[in-house]
Amino acid sequence: MKGTERPQSYFVIGESRTNADNAITKIYGSFYLAFEVDGGTEEVLAFECTHTLELTEQFLRKLFLGKKFSEIDRWLERELECRYGGSSRRAVLTAYRDALKRYHSMRAGEGQQEEMNRPR
Repeated sequence: MKGTERPQSYFVIGESRTNADNAITKIYGSFYLAFEVDGGTEEVLAFECTHTLELTEQFLRKLFLGKKFSEIDRWLERELECRYGGSSRRAVLTAYRDALKRYHSMRAGEGQQEEMNRPR
């Protein structure tokens, strides 16, 4: 990447814990959401998560794909309460917020990198 060019996309993962008796915890130890986010529009381009049932990932993918990553927090908690009956509901919200924090950190790092590359 040159100078002030933005990356075409960002890959970011969020992590959280589920209940000790949850199958995801027993198999994976943690719950992960993975996002590919467009560097210009912030649109979620791709999504995957740890899951035991394929339908869980399919359902969550429909919620996230095509949405503006940094604005999902505005509606996610309400949407999960109304539509997601899985025991990992709180873990989904926590993992998204962890991913969002990491995303903002990466974006903030861009500005620092640009400053370091600026001629003096």
